[in-house]
Amino acid sequence: MDIIRVILAILLPPLGVFLQVGFGLQFWLNILLTLLGYIPGIIHALWVILRK
Repeated sequence: MDIIRVILAILLPPLGVFLQVGFGLQFWLNILLTLLGYIPGIIHALWVILRK
């Protein structure tokens, strides 16, 4: 399942984070980072998914 989340994190970073943690602080932070720049959103999403 992590492979699917990583692929989704690259294509749509907030979706990958949502599948990992739901509607929490990390999700809203990722939306903000994605709006500020696509690359920071991807980096944050990968960090959230792979840190466990």
